[in-house]
Amino acid sequence: MINKKMKAMLAATAVTAVLAVAGCGGSGDKAKGSAGAENGVPPIIRVGAETTFPPFEFTEGDKYVGFDLDLAEAVVKKMGSKMEFKSLGFDALIPAVQSGQLDLIASGFSANPERAKQVAFSDVYFDQNGYVIIVNKDNENIKDWADLEGKKIGAQVGTEPVKMIQDAKGEVKQLDSNSQAFMELRAKTLDAFVLDQPVAMYYLKQGGDKDLKIVGAPKTGVGLVFAMKKDNKELQAAVNKALKELKDSGEYDKIFAKWFGEAKK
Repeated sequence: MINKKMKAMLAATAVTAVLAVAGCGGSGDKAKGSAGAENGVPPIIRVGAETTFPPFEFTEGDKYVGFDLDLAEAVVKKMGSKMEFKSLGFDALIPAVQSGQLDLIASGFSANPERAKQVAFSDVYFDQNGYVIIVNKDNENIKDWADLEGKKIGAQVGTEPVKMIQDAKGEVKQLDSNSQAFMELRAKTLDAFVLDQPVAMYYLKQGGDKDLKIVGAPKTGVGLVFAMKKDNKELQAAVNKALKELKDSGEYDKIFAKWFGEAKK
C-alpha cells in the first residue's frame, strides 16, 4: 500500500509534469515553425491571412478557402513542408510574423514601401490587382475613366476607388460592401462601380458576366506577394524557388484558373 508520503511525492511529480507540458505549449507556437528547420525552412509552415477577401481568402461553410490558400499550400508542399493555417485580423499579420507566431503571410498582400520596412517579400505571384470599372452590359455611355464625370459611381467605403472617382469628377456613393454595390448597379441606382480587379474577375466568373461587364483600361495596382520575417532570407529564397517551379510546371495556372478563369498570356 502506498503511504501518505509516497502519495504526496507522486502528486508533486504529476503537477511538475503538467506544468512542464504547459510550459512547452506556451512557447510552442513560437518554436513550432523553427523546430527542426533546415536551411531556414521549417517542417511546418504557419501561414496567416485575414479571411474576408474573396476570392483570395474567405470562409465557405466551415472551411477557409481561396486562391491565396490554394497557392500557399502548393508552395509549402513544393518546399517539402506542411501548412498550418491561422486566420487573424489584417493588422495582426505583420506583428505575428515579426514575433515568430507566423512564418508566412498569404493575404492579398501588396508589396508597398511601408510594408517593405517591416517584412521581406516573395516575388510577385499576382499582378492583375489594379482597379476596374463595372457597368451594366447595356450601358454604352461609360467606356473609360473620363466618362465617370458627372455620373453616380459606387465604391466600397474607405477604399482607393473613392479617390479615383473623385479625381475623375464623378459623384461617389460609398457603400458598405461589394455585394450592396452590385445590387444597386443592377437596379440602376448606380451608373458604374469601381473595385479591385481580382474581385471583379471572380464575381464575373461566378455568373456576373451575364448582365455586367468591365470597361476601360485597369488602373494599375501593386503586385501581390507572400511576406515573411525580414531577416529570413532562406525562407524567402525557398518560397521564390517553389513559386517558379509551380509556374514552370503549369500548376500555378491551374490554381489561377480555378478562381479567376484562364490566365492572360
